Amino acid sequence: MPERVTCDQVVYQHVKTFKHDFFAATGIYRGPEGLAVLKMGRRTSAWTIPLDWIGQFLVAREVHMYNRLADLPGVPRMLGVVGRNRGFLHDFVPGHPLGRDERVTDTFFDELRAMLDTLQQRGMAYVDLNKRQNVLVGDDRRPYLIDFQISLDLPRSGLSRNAPAQWLLRRFQAADDYHFLKHKRRLRPDLLTDQEKQAGERLGFWIRLHRFVARPLTMLRRRTLKRLARSEDVNVAGSSAK
Repeated sequence: MPERVTCDQVVYQHVKTFKHDFFAATGIYRGPEGLAVLKMGRRTSAWTIPLDWIGQFLVAREVHMYNRLADLPGVPRMLGVVGRNRGFLHDFVPGHPLGRDERVTDTFFDELRAMLDTLQQRGMAYVDLNKRQNVLVGDDRRPYLIDFQISLDLPRSGLSRNAPAQWLLRRFQAADDYHFLKHKRRLRPDLLTDQEKQAGERLGFWIRLHRFVARPLTMLRRRTLKRLARSEDVNVAGSSAK
């Protein structure tokens, strides 16, 4: 990752690299007002095929998601775009990823549920809630959502108001609901309502389909990333395949 970047005429210095994955690299930077997170879209080619456009496309759509949720507590503030849509900066959230056996507060899942409800009311789906690492536990013990790279925004307007788009949106929103209940059932089963217990036990067809399709793709992506790392001689401290 670059040693320094400029965003809205403010210079940020590299502190630490979080990770490199197939589509992006993420790291912590320090600016005049404190720490920020930089996410850079993919720039290198694969097997001589230019893939820079993928990085720019994903950066643009994730910036759009952060801007759409700028007023939502629990979503880091967008600071701006770096370069010509090469990456973007958002506020650093002091805290840590949701742990496998973490004891969260009594209100943690109520707050996370409220965030998901707001997304759904706006015609959005988070999509990637199956990964606990995308839910941060702030030092204030409140939930925060990051990484909107594959989230959906299909409001009932324009082309997205058609029946197929809204049908797809509902399927992904149902998956968000399922993964929310899965995390709550594991970490705070004492707070589950009877309705939530019944809903969480039903593993719908679309969840099974998601697992069937996503697992091979994840393995393929990991193998591809390792192959690229060897060919490009990548050696970044603190990086890991997603």
